[in-house]
Amino acid sequence: MSLLNPHPLPDLLRSREALRAGFEAGLARMLAAHPDLGVAILVLANATYDARIWGRLKEPLRARFSELEARSRSGAPLQAPPDDRAVLQRLLAVGFDRLETTRFRREGPWALQYNPLRALRPPRMSHAVVASLYRPFDPDGFHFNKPFLQRELLWQGELLGRRAALLYNKFPFADLHGLLAPSPQDCLPQYLRQADHAYLWALAEALGESLPEAGFGYNSYGAYASVNHLHFQFFVTEAGLPAEDKRWRHNGGGRDYPCRCEAFDQQGRAWGLIQRLHDRNIAYNLIYRPGRLYCLPRPFQGSYQHAAWTGGYAWCEMAGALTTFDAERFESLSQAELEQELQKLRFGPEPAEG
Repeated sequence: MSLLNPHPLPDLLRSREALRAGFEAGLARMLAAHPDLGVAILVLANATYDARIWGRLKEPLRARFSELEARSRSGAPLQAPPDDRAVLQRLLAVGFDRLETTRFRREGPWALQYNPLRALRPPRMSHAVVASLYRPFDPDGFHFNKPFLQRELLWQGELLGRRAALLYNKFPFADLHGLLAPSPQDCLPQYLRQADHAYLWALAEALGESLPEAGFGYNSYGAYASVNHLHFQFFVTEAGLPAEDKRWRHNGGGRDYPCRCEAFDQQGRAWGLIQRLHDRNIAYNLIYRPGRLYCLPRPFQGSYQHAAWTGGYAWCEMAGALTTFDAERFESLSQAELEQELQKLRFGPEPAEG
């Protein structure tokens, strides 16, 4: 540790190659070390998302699910939460050899994926009707300090002077997808403070030197945050998100983005808008990139009706990377349909200062 770099990044985050190697090795290690159902589902969902991981882990996963199927058919009790048991029954109904991997395509500027394993994700808060940005932390609800989540850690330790945990996303929809919980021991709700914003801005900038393709997504409470415990979605994308395309007015282009999107290259100015959204109880999604932040004010979930092909719009969908669980609609969705769905989320003018 030097005076010039008092908080060096962990080895895992020193390069894309190190991250990918650690990410893949962690999944393989987790599957070998933990026979429980929740781990098997997490590894399966991550493997079917990424063809490289699927090639490496398909056979060990086949063996694990054969064991789980035999136990299920015999009536032997599975020590697993009801959500995981329900996912297993749906997987067994499909059959391991008929499982589909995630498919991707572009439709105009938009990125579209067909992600059948994510369709099995427990809804948690995704169907809730929410009307407030703030809800107190609930120690009896789902949160990232649960002991069983220790098995799902990719990394934990000090990160830029703050204790942090980086967990695998159990049902990923982005490359090398993780959940970053800063200071999880403080039991903070999913309500951004200025210190949290400054920390994520600094972390994105620090990662920009070693992992320029990395970023963080944030869903405010009521904007499809699935857990009311402060967390950010970690992702890596070489192509960039559609909202980062130069054609959009917020990036200096000539075309309006279908929903409201504000871009900032100064941390303080970005916080000014976030604070005004807080003051006016307006939901929003954020995307942190090195030296830049995209803020997308939007209606609260449950206050509008989505099309049947989507499970809802969180940070990634708001940024133009869209997921469907319908194979036919994946092939047929048009650019106009995708833009019309985003237009449903177009909030009014930026809240005025003062």
